[in-house]
Amino acid sequence: MTWSIRELAAAAGVTPRAVRHYNDIGLLNQPGRLPNGHKRYGTTHLARLRQIKHLTDLGFDLARIAAMSHADPAALAKTLDGELAATIRRLQEARTELDRMLHAGPTVDFVAPASAQTLTRADRSFVVVLSRVLGPRQWRAYTDMISSLPPDPAGREFERLAADADERTRRDLAGRMVGYVREIHRRHPDLIHLYADAPRGGRIARRAVAVAASELYNPAQQEVMAHLRAASTDMSP
Repeated sequence: MTWSIRELAAAAGVTPRAVRHYNDIGLLNQPGRLPNGHKRYGTTHLARLRQIKHLTDLGFDLARIAAMSHADPAALAKTLDGELAATIRRLQEARTELDRMLHAGPTVDFVAPASAQTLTRADRSFVVVLSRVLGPRQWRAYTDMISSLPPDPAGREFERLAADADERTRRDLAGRMVGYVREIHRRHPDLIHLYADAPRGGRIARRAVAVAASELYNPAQQEVMAHLRAASTDMSP
């Protein structure tokens, strides 16, 4: 049985664009072609595509998947199980540390004392979590940003934002903070791609940061942060 690229993508739960990308980078073998030149994919392509999707869903980046492509399936499963177990331990340790910080108050010795004093308790905890998941380049950019953080006219409003603030209030506050965030990213462009060199991959770093944000900030504040992230994405080249 053979499939077109759209049929294959639908069967595997990915997009046709993803299939083309995997073809281009060698993760997926090139398909055969009909006499009219149309590509046709077979069962082996579907099996491989499902494997790629499963591994990306588990948090492995494409470079790592490519490196594992020719491994023995049983050995690969054992290796992945060990890596995931180690990741779970690290995330559990991060949550334990986060819980300690929430009750005892975190310190941020890696940030200049004068700058650290401008951070709220929640912000200090959030910075410590970031220190655990960011790669060296992005972490340097982040600490540089914290050390030269300009005053935010709407910062106090964000700190005092009630959990049940209405949608109009949330959007208004986010709109007034966008310019501030964009100025920070203009000064520190590496922050636009915050998880670019995360040691365990962007997916795992995002997940850890999302857990921290959900425990440190109320729902209204989280929505404002989501609006600001969307604005930051719009700046990406």
